[in-house]
Amino acid sequence: MPPRPHRAATRPDPILGLALALLVAVACGPAAPPGIRSVSSQEIVAALGAPDGPLLLDVRTRAEFARGHVPHALLVPVAELPARLDEVRGASAGREVVVYCERGGRAERAARTLIDAGFEAVGHLEGDMSAWRTAGFPSQP
Repeated sequence: MPPRPHRAATRPDPILGLALALLVAVACGPAAPPGIRSVSSQEIVAALGAPDGPLLLDVRTRAEFARGHVPHALLVPVAELPARLDEVRGASAGREVVVYCERGGRAERAARTLIDAGFEAVGHLEGDMSAWRTAGFPSQP
């Protein structure tokens, strides 16, 4: 039997290991930031129009809102939210505030703004407006 070729020992790439660890940490992290509850579309559909249901806060632009939004939602574009916190506080009347945008980035920023401003019950609509629309849930123009 011929001798086996000698292979040089290889060390794991530390950059690759770090990248893999970061990927696992992000992928396995919580669905919503601390203090922000993840709210399903089904839960919102069940609460639509209920006086004790959550305040739905759409933080997209006026143009996006005009193309369609969750029924009964209040439009406060994310850039205007810090100046309109009292309006949101009054509209929520102590109810949970559930924020959404098109895909999640602006809603997450808005939710953090609400938490930082002292709102205690803040939720984020799972999948935001894109998932709502794809699922065929009711939308108002």
